[in-house]
Amino acid sequence: MEVFEKGEKIIQILLKAGFAIKKSKVKGPAREIQFLGVKWHDGRRQIPTEVINKITAMCPPTNKKETQAFLGAIGFWRMHIPEYSQIVSPLYLVTRKKNDFHWGPEQQQAFAQIKQEIAHAVALGPVRTGPEVKNVLYSAAGNNGLSWSLWQKGPGETRGRPLGFWSRSYRGSEANYTPTEKEILAAYEGVQAASEVVGTETQLLLAPRLPVLGWMFKAEVPSTHHATNATWSKWIALITQRARIGNLNRPGILEIITNWLEGENFGLMDEEEQEQMTRAEEAPPYNQLPAEETRYALFTDGSCRIIGMKRKWKAAVWSPTRQVAQATEGEGGSSQLAELKAVQLALDIAEREKWPKLYLYTDSWMVANALWGWLEKWKKANWQRRGKPIWAADEWKDTAARVEKLPVKVRHVDAHVPKSRANEEHRNNEQVDQAAKIEVSKIDLDWQHKGELFLARWAHDASGHQGRDATYKWARDRGVDLTMDSISQVIHDCETFAAIKQAKRVKPLWYGGRWSKYKYGEAWQIDYITLPQTRQGKRYMLTMVEATTGWLETYPVPHATARNTILGLEKQVLWRHGTPERIESDNGTHFKNSLINNWAREHGIEWVYHIPYHAPASGKTERYNGLLKTTLKALGGGSFKN
Repeated sequence: MEVFEKGEKIIQILLKAGFAIKKSKVKGPAREIQFLGVKWHDGRRQIPTEVINKITAMCPPTNKKETQAFLGAIGFWRMHIPEYSQIVSPLYLVTRKKNDFHWGPEQQQAFAQIKQEIAHAVALGPVRTGPEVKNVLYSAAGNNGLSWSLWQKGPGETRGRPLGFWSRSYRGSEANYTPTEKEILAAYEGVQAASEVVGTETQLLLAPRLPVLGWMFKAEVPSTHHATNATWSKWIALITQRARIGNLNRPGILEIITNWLEGENFGLMDEEEQEQMTRAEEAPPYNQLPAEETRYALFTDGSCRIIGMKRKWKAAVWSPTRQVAQATEGEGGSSQLAELKAVQLALDIAEREKWPKLYLYTDSWMVANALWGWLEKWKKANWQRRGKPIWAADEWKDTAARVEKLPVKVRHVDAHVPKSRANEEHRNNEQVDQAAKIEVSKIDLDWQHKGELFLARWAHDASGHQGRDATYKWARDRGVDLTMDSISQVIHDCETFAAIKQAKRVKPLWYGGRWSKYKYGEAWQIDYITLPQTRQGKRYMLTMVEATTGWLETYPVPHATARNTILGLEKQVLWRHGTPERIESDNGTHFKNSLINNWAREHGIEWVYHIPYHAPASGKTERYNGLLKTTLKALGGGSFKN
């Protein structure tokens, strides 16, 4: 109604000013519009019917160019299609330069399947807000690539509505990652994509195929890993900081496991089950317990590690009043099993000493949720879920039988809070956490300091090897609090920083000029330089210089190609600084071709080609390339050649 009233006022103002237009040319408010080729109906993004008809009517391609045209037509709608990259992978194979065009059974099957997916694609959105809306992010790593999808569930909805589907194949060494690393990578990219859709302030229910948050909050790289330390630190920094957003009872990311390591399926409940679940037996915060009640409080924790060729778990219980810990251990199982064993150990203590009640404090959401209400539902379902036995059924049966005889109240403790916010409850949780470590004598007990150095090294590297204050500000702007001491130690040990500091003793690069009309991030100059021979096979570096500040981004690649140019720009510029208005480059084939032109046009970017190898025209990149080469000479002991 408000739209109509304001619309009428605007019309009267225009008529008084002498403006007039035929009524047939005016279109009033509508529930359905089409903008930039996308159909929107009540806030939901849909593929227009004419687009679906056009794609489904396409004949199989007969050459590479036709295949590329088909992929271009469907690629715009990939967010509507689950597992898109895996489906079309056979089609991309025939478009590669090194491959001859051969349309075989695999291509025909992929062609038919993707057309069917387009025809049955679901609408996306609308994005809803509010405390009642749950944002669920499913992520998975398959044999050929990653996939993740974002859903929203409102009150009364069992399935929810999709907000988008994403997928991509493995790049470079990612195919060699361990299964855990692949799952973490899928979750990492999923969290990034989800944050762009629903923002970073909303709670995200993360549903990976394997547990992820536990590895992230350990802030250490496992002994068996293939991803680099820098990659691990990047994963840890983003996911842990995103998880810490929010209050203690509502973390930014809450992990819900749908497939446990043992292969059984329980975790995210149906909406009806969630509504029935009770939290009546939640214990008060430890520091609010009456003094005479604290003797009945126990903190539990569990851990699991691979020692030699065997998996070993350890469960521990900490008594704050007695300041003692009791532990038990065994072989096989997982961290989740160890958490459950710790609960049984706490029940053993309470029964042995004939306590009238037990207050359990745990940092495991799985344990807390089970004791808050899942046990009762599993028992009613004869310890099965959807026709299959629940995971660790015997242990849960034993726990349920004992909880019926002994009043137990449970509270979840956030294990990962800053020191400034930590209270007695969190400190007790740290005590039991230390007691639950496997092979304590072999563990670096200075894990917290190591974790700070880990994040400081990541921030210093990711911010472009800046100084102490700049690194601190860069990390602070991204929600990471670091100490000046940890940053100073990292910078002191950084050879790259020393080399760049030496190389920067040159005249300032630029001030004002023709770039003064642009705001930060709106204009970039890019170029490629050749790198010295490396074991990773990266022979070229895409350099991207922000025009107003001189901020440098780099992206090493094995070949200077248009595809790598786009990947570098998307990863280093668009994702970090936003979509620019203008990009300048020379007119080499890796910049001037139809792939680049189409990509720039889709993103609304003006791409300007200047005279190749003419320093005055590409002054910023040429000067920074010179700086980079000087730095590489310093790092390589003078072995680098221009």
